[in-house]
Amino acid sequence: MIRLPADPSRHRVAVWRELRRIGALSLGQGIWAVPEVPVFADGVRRALELTDGAGGQGLTLQASGRTAEDAARFREMFAAARSADWAEFLADCGKFEAEIAKEIRIATFTLAELEEEEQSLARLRRRHRDLTARDVFGAPEAAEAAIRLKWCAAVCEDYAERVFAALHALPTSDEETP
Repeated sequence: MIRLPADPSRHRVAVWRELRRIGALSLGQGIWAVPEVPVFADGVRRALELTDGAGGQGLTLQASGRTAEDAARFREMFAAARSADWAEFLADCGKFEAEIAKEIRIATFTLAELEEEEQSLARLRRRHRDLTARDVFGAPEAAEAAIRLKWCAAVCEDYAERVFAALHALPTSDEETP
């Protein structure tokens, strides 16, 4: 449970970002929840440090559902949030693939563009790693995301080969100067 002063808002935003980054569920104003597993401990600690540094109050509680249905409902809510994260990841993979297809279509075979695409792939890999770590209940989209990430890597590798082929292509007789 987090309570922060209303102003300045940057403190609330910083705590909100940290809790969202670790995948915490917002259960109501200032109330956040994560399963009690080690992967969330550092993020919860950082959120509490940010809260203390802003002059707020943070309180951590160990809770379980009062009934089996309550526990199942929390698990469903957390799994649904991870499914939404995976759906966003899959959409980002689609954007990555479309971007490379566009570069191939317009024949942008430069090292600068390749480096940009490789950075985008590295971001996808980091995001996949982070989502995998916090997907403690195993959302069904995770398997598709792993396959899609491999496909993105293959698409990027194909683009890299095209870039290197274009950069190392020998001029044809029409392009040579006398």
